[in-house]
Amino acid sequence: MAKLAADAAMGPAERRERLAELILAESRRAGLGAGSRLPTERQLASDLGATRTSVRHALAMLEAEGRISREVGRGTFLRQPPWPRGGDGRRGPAAARPEAGPDPGGRDPLAAAAAADAARAPGAAGFAPADVMAIRRLLEPPAMRLVVAWATASDFAEIGRCLAGGERAASYEEFEVWDLALHRAIMAASHSPLLVTLYAVIEAARHNRFWGDLKRRSASRERQREYQAHHAELVAALRARDADRAAEAMRVHLSQVASHLFGEPDT
Repeated sequence: MAKLAADAAMGPAERRERLAELILAESRRAGLGAGSRLPTERQLASDLGATRTSVRHALAMLEAEGRISREVGRGTFLRQPPWPRGGDGRRGPAAARPEAGPDPGGRDPLAAAAAADAARAPGAAGFAPADVMAIRRLLEPPAMRLVVAWATASDFAEIGRCLAGGERAASYEEFEVWDLALHRAIMAASHSPLLVTLYAVIEAARHNRFWGDLKRRSASRERQREYQAHHAELVAALRARDADRAAEAMRVHLSQVASHLFGEPDT
């Protein structure tokens, strides 16, 4: 059984991601497939040499990505594995059609491939938080018009799943993984290969230590509730196919996040 190696250079988000990957790898090694039940948090912590808190956060990340489902009173189960890639590391042509939508058992295939590519991009994790936030504010509000135009019923199902996960989140760490998942699902619903690839680089940058430390210092239960209310308004606007309202909801949300992170005036 592989153990999680300690690495002082990794931030909390990177360690959670490493542990999540290790849980999936050990599940495959044990021959577990979709529908199989995972060991308990206690057993995983013992097997992988990690704390139960770390395992709980890694499982929250996997649930947000649609890799597992957690059912009260029954346990934690593997869902459909990530979409297979072609020889060039990209998704297959069938998934490129707007109606394909995300895999109901996992992430949108293009988003999964793009995220993997972004994680390998030189310096992707080293961008300054202010730069990341500036580009998000340029990119995300206008992108809502594409989401309004192209989002499918399955896209909205995935967006709704992520919104509900944020509502249930009991800690900063859990809310953060659902926050990431929600924004990823919304951008994937644009069905724009270039936009999804660009956003995957932004998401990779949001995993770095500088961003994580800054976000954690600004976090509070009050702000978590505020962000969740922003998310609910944004999703409602997208479901209503109201492009102007959705773009404004995203603009207001990101402006408030920037205000909390950097002390900028809310505009």
